[in-house]
Amino acid sequence: MPRLTRSNRGRALGLCLALTVAVLPALAAPAHADEIPKAPGHRLVEQYAGAPAPARPVPGDPPPQHPHLAANGRSGMHADAAGSGTYPWNGPLGNKPQVTSEKMAALGGECATVTFDRDGRIVTVCGTFTGFLVKLLDPRTLRTLAEYKLPQRPSTVEAITRLDFSKIFKDTSGGAYSYLDDKDRLVLADSRQHVVRLAHEQAADGTWRFVVEDDWDLTGQVPHDCVSWTNLYPSGECDPVTSVMPDWDGRIWWVTRQGRVGTVDPESGDIRSTRLAGEEIQNSFSVAEDGVSIVSDHALYSFEAAADGTPEVVWRQTYDRGTGTKPGSVNQGSGTTPDLFGAEENYVAITDNADDRMNVLVYRRDPGVPESRRLVCKVPVFGSGASTTDNSLISHGNSLVVENNYGYENITSLTFGRSVVGGVSRIDVREDGSGCDTVWQSAVRSPSTVPKLSTANGLLYFYTKEPNRLGIDAWYLTAVDFRTGEPRWKRLTGTGVAYDNNWAPVTLGPDGTAYVGVFNGLVAVRDEGD
Repeated sequence: MPRLTRSNRGRALGLCLALTVAVLPALAAPAHADEIPKAPGHRLVEQYAGAPAPARPVPGDPPPQHPHLAANGRSGMHADAAGSGTYPWNGPLGNKPQVTSEKMAALGGECATVTFDRDGRIVTVCGTFTGFLVKLLDPRTLRTLAEYKLPQRPSTVEAITRLDFSKIFKDTSGGAYSYLDDKDRLVLADSRQHVVRLAHEQAADGTWRFVVEDDWDLTGQVPHDCVSWTNLYPSGECDPVTSVMPDWDGRIWWVTRQGRVGTVDPESGDIRSTRLAGEEIQNSFSVAEDGVSIVSDHALYSFEAAADGTPEVVWRQTYDRGTGTKPGSVNQGSGTTPDLFGAEENYVAITDNADDRMNVLVYRRDPGVPESRRLVCKVPVFGSGASTTDNSLISHGNSLVVENNYGYENITSLTFGRSVVGGVSRIDVREDGSGCDTVWQSAVRSPSTVPKLSTANGLLYFYTKEPNRLGIDAWYLTAVDFRTGEPRWKRLTGTGVAYDNNWAPVTLGPDGTAYVGVFNGLVAVRDEGD
């Protein structure tokens, strides 16, 4: 029997998925889908470990509220404009936590960015193999209230026609990053290179629907000869739009994979852009009143807009990008969305891609700072030769939390009971800004999630997986004490590939529920009685 190498394992997976996609019309999901199926072995693993944790609020000021975003905690994948990954309300404390889930598609269905409108309804984008779906969900039942289909991404067509599904798993474009604005409208860039603003509204009969309020065409600024079912072998250039965010003046900023940075003026429709030649942008970006922070695979940038809206570089700082892409990274560069934070000074933090050990890097944001004082600290984290992250840091006050994603690439990485080397560290900037110190290190194995902190209860939330000698792939929501790094409790969410979060975040809802996007849909964990 031939050995199943990474290459032919990927082709086998690709063939399987392609055949499934081919019969998807016959497998169309009903209006109210089922729970996500668990793989065999879920009764043989621990359902719950630890004990309920008392709520111990973490002192400190929250990030400034962005005037053009939904309230902090409700607006996007990283919780706020600063990318802090913090929530001002509770998550589950571990009191007999209950798990529910919703299967969003026959294949795929992962709901990554989860936002909440004023009434607590979920507005999310779920990725299926027939295209991304914008969904309005009931936050308790996860039932779909309304749905809007986005255009299929070129990477999906390439994956199916070339039987190479790594193209999907490393594609962050087409709506994966989106935000909810101050009027509860979802803003995203679709695979046509259009920025779209969607409102949701309720009809007299009680039904809901999405309405396109605005549609700005970027193709005058962005190459768009992309793979499609009618253009399988394009001869021109295709540059997918990775992410969008508003600045403090209301302009909508956008970035592309091939290093274009642009703005849309929502009032006039004017579009302006510049390009970081030879650089790639695969992450989202963060915004404060003092500017826009963007990281490419070569450097960290601070941007501002000129009078006509054209992005202008305020300062640029290169970092150690290493000599290649590590297992656990999307590209050869930083895997983090910048974090804007600081109790005494305005800081920005990212990680680099240094070959041996990844470093957490903290810089001063003030444009007047001499370049010799820009870098505050450079702190190596995790083990030699096994250190990387492709997820945002958590930031609160002068503290940062970073997880190790080394070894995770896609849903095939951790099957048959495997896991990553793991590791989580907390690093604090000193009050006088003279450097940084490692506060604690934890062995928690969080393969690919965007972790979160509840400042109301002092718990960090990770999505974890331990090695299993029986080959059972058991996934857990795990709560860790922010102050000490000690795990407090964990709750099984499910078993098998369908419960792999595949880079999706933990999101804390205003009612105290923790949501996790997983390969087959969305999981909710809440304390009994909540």
